[in-house]
Amino acid sequence: MVGDVGVGSDYPISVQSMCTTKTHDVNATLQQIAELTAAGCDIVRVACPRQEDADALAEIARHSQIPVIADIHFQPRYIFAAIEAGCAAVRVNPGNIKEFDGRVAEVAKAAGDAGIPIRIGVNAGSLDKRFLEKYGKATPEALVESALWEASLFEEHGFGNIKISVKHTDPVVMVQAYELLASQCDYPLHLGVTEAGPAFQGTVKSAVAFGALLSKGIGDTIRVSLSAPPVEEVKVGNQILESLNLRPRSLEIVSCPSCGRAQVDVYTLANEVSAGLEGLEVPLRVAVMGCVVNGPGRPARPTWASRRATVRARFSCAGK
Repeated sequence: MVGDVGVGSDYPISVQSMCTTKTHDVNATLQQIAELTAAGCDIVRVACPRQEDADALAEIARHSQIPVIADIHFQPRYIFAAIEAGCAAVRVNPGNIKEFDGRVAEVAKAAGDAGIPIRIGVNAGSLDKRFLEKYGKATPEALVESALWEASLFEEHGFGNIKISVKHTDPVVMVQAYELLASQCDYPLHLGVTEAGPAFQGTVKSAVAFGALLSKGIGDTIRVSLSAPPVEEVKVGNQILESLNLRPRSLEIVSCPSCGRAQVDVYTLANEVSAGLEGLEVPLRVAVMGCVVNGPGRPARPTWASRRATVRARFSCAGK
């Protein structure tokens, strides 16, 4: 469990995002968390690079509508601050936390006493130098060996409340890493293509990688990393899960790509319908069709359809 959100094979796949606010700005951070919650985010992560950020964690965790994960790099003392603050989980990066291996016993005890999970977050861009030297670069094998090495240290101290991620910016390498990891452990896995890029590029990379893994039953939580507002990450993540039938479908717009037969501006109409229905949280499929070829048959499946085969529009509801 991450707070009140179940994580693992017995639970639905959850969508995560990360705040872009300065964590010490409590009001701004809580406002962004509220926006993410409204967009359908299940779990949120916040950065903790400074002491003033660590000092703000307790208030944020107390007032957040969804579980808060503290994202820790470089300074191990912030791990303990996050646990004491009541965060629902802590993400640690073993590749850049000073002398992390030597602090695992302390971290395991503190997290075990608090009853919270630790995510071992291995990232290609900050891979432990030992594994870079061994493999020459951030290969799937290097990422997985790093993650499982850290997990083994926690296991030595009787701590197994672990989640693992092995992120890479190349979706092909990322998929290979998670497939290898899934074959070697039963821990819950957090999926992500790190530094995936601007909205369009990052959406494509994440959709391709997540689809390949989730269709095989690999993955328990996801985060779509975009150079875009965090709410967009959540929207894309939810859409990916809905498209894979891993989350109940809400509103879905079905529209044709248009062609020389179209007697209406399908692009404009589809965008207008999408904008007009934005925010509607109902299991409704709406079809916008532009000609007599696909239009007449399409309403047999959608709940509501608009098909413009002539100048006059025709509307159907449940095929009638």
